[in-house]
Amino acid sequence: MEKVKIEYLHNNSLARIILDDGKGNVLDSVMTAELHELFESFKSQPDIKLITFEGAGKHFSFGASVPEHTKDKAGCMLTGFHQLFYDLIDLNIPTAAKISGQCLGGGMELALICNFLFAVRTANLGQPEVVLGVFPPPASILLPLKLGNARAEDLLITGKTINADEAKSIGLVNEVYESKDEMESAMNTWFETHFLPKSASSLRFANMAARLVFNTVLRNNLQVLERIYVEQLMNTDDANEGIAAFLEKRKPEWKNK
Repeated sequence: MEKVKIEYLHNNSLARIILDDGKGNVLDSVMTAELHELFESFKSQPDIKLITFEGAGKHFSFGASVPEHTKDKAGCMLTGFHQLFYDLIDLNIPTAAKISGQCLGGGMELALICNFLFAVRTANLGQPEVVLGVFPPPASILLPLKLGNARAEDLLITGKTINADEAKSIGLVNEVYESKDEMESAMNTWFETHFLPKSASSLRFANMAARLVFNTVLRNNLQVLERIYVEQLMNTDDANEGIAAFLEKRKPEWKNK
């Protein structure tokens, strides 16, 4: 694979996914397709008890590819990206995100779908889509489910970025570590304690049961927001201006319509 690395540890019971595009680990169409292919392969691997996601280098992920957010590409981009969430729902394998550096936009959404989030203290997390004149469909569902509406709206409507300590204080992150090495060591112990002794099959049923409502809400509403994004939002002047301004590295000129 070109942009996704995979390691199987603990006798194939831990699948370690590393996002690696050489810089910001952008979730473009190539990386999305590779993740989908990998998730498909997991269907025939009954021994996997946990999937972890992390970014190569300093950052988890800068997010989805902005050039793929243009009006003519947004529909295809969202369909492919959202399929990853449906894939993970169908797998029912527990998941954990190991966050360092920037975890933004689509990268943040990939972390949000995980059962567990762990972060290095210097990490920054956010959904800055509104700054570009758009909104994040998965996060608009996942954040309220995880945090409640008040805290979710603070992130979704302002587009602000928060640090790891604040993310933990609001219940978004399970634990914060001083370095990637410390996080890796602690999570290895955590896996050996809470996952390794258990049945992979039973863990999947436990995850399915724990997320019955969560998964139903996500599956039923993500398609609705995808249609709003493609059919309504991308027909506004400002959504297109926001994307164009980012790509042209200039300040957007809003028309408020």
